[in-house]
Amino acid sequence: MTAEVNFTLPLLRDGVSPAYELSALRTEAPVARLELPEGMNVDAWLVTRYDDAKAVLGDHQRFSNDFTKLTEAGELTELMNQDPGGLGLLDPPDHTRLRKIVTPEFTMRRLRRLEPLIERIIRERLDALEAAGPGADLVELYAVPIPALVICELLGVPYEDRDEFTDHSADRFNFTGDIGDSLGEIGESLKYLRGLVAKIRKEPNDGLIGQIIAEHGDEIDDIELAGLADGILTGGHETTASMIALAAHHLMRDPAHVTAIREADEKQAQEIIDELLRFMTVVQVGFPRLAKEDVEIGGQPIKAGQLVLVSLAAANRDDALTPDADTFQIGRGSTSHLAFGYGIHRCVGAELGRMELKVALPELFRRFPGLSHAGDPDDVDYRFFSIVFGLESLPVSW
Repeated sequence: MTAEVNFTLPLLRDGVSPAYELSALRTEAPVARLELPEGMNVDAWLVTRYDDAKAVLGDHQRFSNDFTKLTEAGELTELMNQDPGGLGLLDPPDHTRLRKIVTPEFTMRRLRRLEPLIERIIRERLDALEAAGPGADLVELYAVPIPALVICELLGVPYEDRDEFTDHSADRFNFTGDIGDSLGEIGESLKYLRGLVAKIRKEPNDGLIGQIIAEHGDEIDDIELAGLADGILTGGHETTASMIALAAHHLMRDPAHVTAIREADEKQAQEIIDELLRFMTVVQVGFPRLAKEDVEIGGQPIKAGQLVLVSLAAANRDDALTPDADTFQIGRGSTSHLAFGYGIHRCVGAELGRMELKVALPELFRRFPGLSHAGDPDDVDYRFFSIVFGLESLPVSW
């Protein structure tokens, strides 16, 4: 008999770890039937094993990210009616064309020009944290502002608009309420960005949106460009903010971990960051895939037209990826984890996120070597039922 689980299961955590039931599924029912919310009229499956996850994420021939192919799928169809754009909901050749436009801006050679900016922003946020203390909310004063400032600068978004886009970014990932609320946040974000793109097309700046317009002109229309910007804003801000806060929370629980990140050279820091990315896997599930034909994953037949969701958090805790995967190990080194996805839809901004984390975490503990939880570390305010796992707040002292 095929196991059936509720759609909330891949969004549940036990502390920072995925819910125990996900580990059990990985062994007993690695491809389980997923019960979707009322109003989403489509059969769905949840994948929890690492090898199966890679097979799904890496196969754009048999799996589609384009939900315009769905019929009578309730609110999934409503999402596509908003024309959200972005790379995550496109298939080749449209995905190939747009990724080719945006990828050059995220090569390491281009990104290196942002290093002085990132370092300056982090110094300023450390100063703000120090001025507020001793004792402050690390999420509010450090984790959230750093990626917000970097992304605003990168895209050419006015920083005074940051509250608007960060609110939309956080709320769209939250499934504690009606799914229609999340769809509404997507619509509001796209409305703002389409207006911003139209404004920059008339009054160019040197941000990424302005550079794409200057280099590609009418090859990309305002709706497509707003979709790309939306993906970069929401993906590059919310995920990095969550990683900074969760990583600090986890490292503070062990003085040896604090010493390791504080004393790490660049290579060692990158390896610690990579292990944190794998262990936390803040993006809990990948973009849903739609089977384009009858397929078999992990021995489970899946029919054409059915959805497949990959639990990235469960896959990254699979011993098939790395031994003793349920533990955090400073000396583990880098692994082929799925925190940024896999295949043609792997996060285009992955290296930018790594750059921010590689500076933000070591410098935090160098400035505040005695940084600690201001309260009980077992009683922090986690963000539950969210596609992007994180912390609502993190009171710290020094």
